[in-house]
Amino acid sequence: MERDIAPPAARPHIARRLAQRRGVRQFVKFGIVGASGFVVNLIVFTVLQTTTPRDVQAAHYTLNYSISFLAGGVSNYFLNRAWTFRSSAHPVRQGMQFLAVSFVALLVGLGVSHVVVPYLGPGHKTWFVATLSGIVVNFFVNKYWTFREPA
Repeated sequence: MERDIAPPAARPHIARRLAQRRGVRQFVKFGIVGASGFVVNLIVFTVLQTTTPRDVQAAHYTLNYSISFLAGGVSNYFLNRAWTFRSSAHPVRQGMQFLAVSFVALLVGLGVSHVVVPYLGPGHKTWFVATLSGIVVNFFVNKYWTFREPA
């Protein structure tokens, strides 16, 4: 029995096949948008932390984290709506859903913060771990609830 084996150059490249999958493209775009929101979040957090007196930074951490998280979230909403999911659904309804998902992700981040802050301190290391904690949940809940396509 003879098998017809195509040369390696003729085989579809795994990256090309993955790129053709809509969900994978959306996840990559979501990651790019998330990275931009991450930068917005980092800049706002850094400004807030550097303008907060050192002796009260620990007490203001939750407020600073929340403000910076929401700033990144607003940026992410508009970019995800326009580019990642190309949504044309009602913007206010979607905005409220995105805000609800962001609030859940914020609670997850704050929960993680409270667990790791004794080890990492109330600064950028804790912020980084807390911010990463909600990415996967954030993507899937927004993809399948906030930006789902009508049936």
